[in-house]
Amino acid sequence: MAPPRSELSPAFGQLLVKTGVTGRVSRMGHRLTIAMNSWQAAVSWTGDEPSAVELTVDVESLEVLHGEGGMTPMSGPEKALARANALNCLGAGRYPTISFRADDVERTPDGYRLTGTLEIRGKTRPRSIDLRVEDLDDTWRMSCEAQVRQSEFGIKPYSKLMGGMKVADEVTVSYEGSRSKDR
Repeated sequence: MAPPRSELSPAFGQLLVKTGVTGRVSRMGHRLTIAMNSWQAAVSWTGDEPSAVELTVDVESLEVLHGEGGMTPMSGPEKALARANALNCLGAGRYPTISFRADDVERTPDGYRLTGTLEIRGKTRPRSIDLRVEDLDDTWRMSCEAQVRQSEFGIKPYSKLMGGMKVADEVTVSYEGSRSKDR
């Protein structure tokens, strides 16, 4: 039987954001892979089934891991500038966290569908996420991927060259990790 509540953190997996580039000179821009390095998830249980999930992400923990494409490889100073631009677009000073709360957890053939609300920059929107769960005897392997349209949350994607190159409105958020069943 599962505990009434269990916790997940970066020790159990990686939360990533991948961006695209659009515009007439988009070949000049980098498609970023960003890690969110500080987050916590709490899973509430009813018997052996998860019944609710709360995820809170510290926006300041954003780290640009690498950029693909572009005219040249992404340098350290370019990563720092991309991080600063992302924090500015997210309004990190005023909105230090991003959260997802699912009060409806439904079993699916591959895992669970988590239905609740996603909050970014103080704006909430309904969201469903399909979490794939693989039972490996004493461990669960989990993964999910979801698209988020920044404009839904009042975020104006970063652009330059008078809009000739900008971050695509839709970003992909993914999680991959594992957790021992006895923790």
